[in-house]
Amino acid sequence: MNPPLQIRPMIPADLEQVCAIASSLPNAPHWSMATYLDALSRGASPSRIALLAESTGNLITGFAVASLIPPQAELEIIAVAADHQRQSIARQLFSALVEKLKAMQIDMVLLEVRASNLPALALYCSQGFRQTARRPRYYADPVEDAILMLLPLEPPDQSSATSSHG
Repeated sequence: MNPPLQIRPMIPADLEQVCAIASSLPNAPHWSMATYLDALSRGASPSRIALLAESTGNLITGFAVASLIPPQAELEIIAVAADHQRQSIARQLFSALVEKLKAMQIDMVLLEVRASNLPALALYCSQGFRQTARRPRYYADPVEDAILMLLPLEPPDQSSATSSHG
């Protein structure tokens, strides 16, 4: 059984663990500490939502960062520590992120992913993303294509508030 997981906003004190997770994963973007600090800044442009998954004992097991360009958002990073993968952590992070985005009137999530990152592609497809384009030779080291994907978001369910019973 998986330990209980808390999804919460990322704060600067988390960044040492966040950077350690990202740097340990070959397919994750390797942002600098300064880049993460900028992402957490209230005055950042674009503004961002940064969430993390934390298990018992304040162990950060994964995180997600999305930039906001209303009415769209771009999923910039979703990463789970190697020893915590395949435990639905990425799904839980993404679900929490989507709820926040919907509340902010975001109607579409975009992303790009390496064509060789089959686990990420499987996750995104399972969450409803569809491929919209391919950028040949977009990534370097190694050179490979980027897959562009899109997920339309349904507005928050307000049917119960607007339905009438005649």
